[in-house]
Amino acid sequence: PSSKKSRFCRPSRNRALCSSLRMNGDQKSDVYAQEKQDFVQHFSQIVRTGDAIAQIKEVLEYNATGGKYHWGLTVLVVFRELVEPRKQDADSLQRALTVGWCVELLLAFFLVTDDIMDSSLTRRGQLCWYQKPGVGLDAINDAILLEACIYCREQPYYLNLIELFVQSSYQTEVGQTLDLIADPQRNVDLGRFTEKRYKSIVKYKTAFYSFYLPVAAAMYMAGIDGKKEHANAKKILLEMREFFQIQDDHLDLFGDPSVTGKVGTDIQDNKCSWLMVQCLQRSTPEQRQILKENYGQKEAEKVDRVKALYEELDLLAVFSQYEEDSYNHIMGLTEEYAEPLLTAIFLGLVRKIYKRKK
Repeated sequence: PSSKKSRFCRPSRNRALCSSLRMNGDQKSDVYAQEKQDFVQHFSQIVRTGDAIAQIKEVLEYNATGGKYHWGLTVLVVFRELVEPRKQDADSLQRALTVGWCVELLLAFFLVTDDIMDSSLTRRGQLCWYQKPGVGLDAINDAILLEACIYCREQPYYLNLIELFVQSSYQTEVGQTLDLIADPQRNVDLGRFTEKRYKSIVKYKTAFYSFYLPVAAAMYMAGIDGKKEHANAKKILLEMREFFQIQDDHLDLFGDPSVTGKVGTDIQDNKCSWLMVQCLQRSTPEQRQILKENYGQKEAEKVDRVKALYEELDLLAVFSQYEEDSYNHIMGLTEEYAEPLLTAIFLGLVRKIYKRKK
C-alpha cells in the first residue's frame, strides 16, 4: 500500500463516520455508503499486477465488481470502529481496504463456481461468467485464479488472517457439498428438506465467509484475538447470517430481479430453501404430492405450480413474522454477548439488513 498521507488521516472524521451504527434512530445515514467510494477506488490497486496476464485482470473486473461490496466494506467499517483514531494512519487503512477486497475476491470465487453448479443465467445484473461467449467451463480455472489472488503478509495478524480465510473456505465448501446432495439430477426426496438440514447448509455454506469472516478479520487487524471475543462474535454473527439467508431465499422467489440483479432458480434447482421447508411443514398429503411432482423441474408451468402453492399457504406472511421474530432475537443476543466495543457494530449490521430488498 502507498505510504502517502491521505484524507484517511483526518481523525475527526473517523468516529463520526461510524456514529450511524449507534442507536441514534437515523437508519438512513449509512456509513457503508460513505465509505464505498474509497473502497471502489482501491480496486485499481488490487488489479495493479504489473506483468499479470490480461485474462486475470478481466476475470477480476468482471466477477469481483458490480456487487454491493457489503462484506468487503464491513472490514473497513469495523476496523474504523475498533481502532482509535490516532492509530488510523494511511497505511493501516490501506491494509483494511486490501483485506476487504480479499473478502470480495473469496466471494467472487464462490459465486463463479456456484453459478456453474446451479446452471444460473445472471449474476449482479449481467451474464454469469461461464455463460459469456468464449468462457464456458474455463470459468472453473478462472474461479481458482480469483481465490489465488487472496494474499496478505508482513503484519502480526498475518497467520490469524490466513487461518481465517482457509477455515472460511473449508466451511463454505462443506456447506456446498450438503447443498449439492439434493441436486436436480436426482429424484425429489421431500425427506431431505428438513429444518435441521437447512440450518446446517446455511451455517457452513454462507455464514462463515459472509458475516463472520469480515468482522473477525477486522478484529484481528485491530489486535482483538482472544478466543472468548471471537466465540461471542461468531455466536451472534452466525445467527445474523441465518436471518440474511432466509431473506435471500424469500427474495429468490418474491424479489424484483431488476433490484436483486438475478433471476431466482431455487425451485428449478431443487434447493433446500427456507420456503420449501416451511411449505412442507404446513402442507397436506395432497399438497406434498404436488411438490413431489413439480419441485426441482425446469418447466415453467411446474415452477408456477410450486409458486402457487407457496402463495396458497401464505408464506409471505410466514416470512414477515419470521423476520420480526429473528430481528428481536438477534438484538437480544447482541445485548447479552457482544463485547462493549462490538455492540454498536452488531446493531448496525442487523439494522442494515432488516427489511432489505436486495
